[in-house]
Amino acid sequence: MKDIVWGKILSIEVDEIDEDHRKLINIFNILNHAVMEGESPDYLAAVLEELVNCTVWHFSHEERLMLKYGYQGMEEHKAIHRELIKSVKDMQQRILQANNTMTNEFIEFLERWLTEHILTEDMRLGSYLSQVI
Repeated sequence: MKDIVWGKILSIEVDEIDEDHRKLINIFNILNHAVMEGESPDYLAAVLEELVNCTVWHFSHEERLMLKYGYQGMEEHKAIHRELIKSVKDMQQRILQANNTMTNEFIEFLERWLTEHILTEDMRLGSYLSQVI
């Protein structure tokens, strides 16, 4: 699996959210390398936990901005956040039950989850925020 490379295509044109996204992508890439390099299960679990925690924080950050600037799609976007977090936490639980064994399938799921959310929901949010901030 290749790294996710930050580029203009992933920018939503809102600096503080783009900064969050760069951090999430960096942690994803650390996890991806750790899986490819056969790092210890405890290390993999720790990196995944960091990714989950940073994602939860990031979603709260986005939701605060949506509230502050009156984003009309806020409830739908929040519901998508809840669904994404539930999916990742469910996968995290399965990994813990399987002695922290992460598969390429899981890494691909995370990559899709991260990039698709940025390229769809967050692009709409960015389009709105860039007009009102």
